[in-house]
Amino acid sequence: MSLLTRAEHALSSHFEQAAGVGAPSRLVAAMRHAVFSGGARIRPQLCMAVATACGDDAPELTNAAAVALELMHCASLVHDDMPAFDNADTRRGRPTVHKAFSEPLALLAGDGLIVMAYRVLLQAGAQRPDRLIALMDNMTTGVGLPNGIVAGQAWECETSADLGQYQRAKTGALFVSATCAGALSCGYEPEPWAPLGAYLGEAYQVADDIRDVIADAATLGKPAGQDALHARPSSAQALGLDGAIAHFDHLIEQAASSIPACSCRDMLRQLVQLEAERLVPKALCDGYFKTHPAVAPARIGAAH
Repeated sequence: MSLLTRAEHALSSHFEQAAGVGAPSRLVAAMRHAVFSGGARIRPQLCMAVATACGDDAPELTNAAAVALELMHCASLVHDDMPAFDNADTRRGRPTVHKAFSEPLALLAGDGLIVMAYRVLLQAGAQRPDRLIALMDNMTTGVGLPNGIVAGQAWECETSADLGQYQRAKTGALFVSATCAGALSCGYEPEPWAPLGAYLGEAYQVADDIRDVIADAATLGKPAGQDALHARPSSAQALGLDGAIAHFDHLIEQAASSIPACSCRDMLRQLVQLEAERLVPKALCDGYFKTHPAVAPARIGAAH
């Protein structure tokens, strides 16, 4: 079974179990719309991949940890899309939750997914309380203050923000939680796996900044040009487009190099490289620079 298939199966099973019977049907539908909309599932895949490298002696706990992190991620997207923040009409090529179900239900759906994440983890970890406590702390660190995704979103509300700190919080924090959760699920120390999450998470945010400039709404599955519209910190703005792409390439190299020695090192490196090409396809970059030759003509045809 592939990591993606495992992640999808785990999400479906845990979502239905946690949703239970008798909840308001439109709220459950809104939550399901937020979760099952074709995401890449890179966070749960990372968690599962690291767990595999660590022996994966408690696969159900690994699955729950991976699902909990993905539910947190989906909750953050629901809230991020709302009128108070991005006011986005589409996400992953579909109407955003507040557009499809109303703003009140979108707010409740995001809240419900956050609570569901903790419930999924609590139920799966009851038989391994030592690992459960560590996993709960790990997830809370990736989501809350001072440097989790909530803080990352809040930096957009400040008059100024350090670009690196913003990127590490908004995106990187949950990636670190994902790689660390894979180790913690198996009773291993998480520290050796934190750099992989940190580098890859920062690369994801840089990639998002790049695609916000060079891709259209149809390619993105969401509105383009949002960083400039909302005056958000952006690598493309701070470094220039060519500089942002070079920075992305460097972060991907660092991510691959940071993987600890293990039997699954080649598999993890392949996962990193595949994600790099999916996030910032060379063909997309070349196509943009060919139609905008004044931006960075030297980039055309360069390896990435």
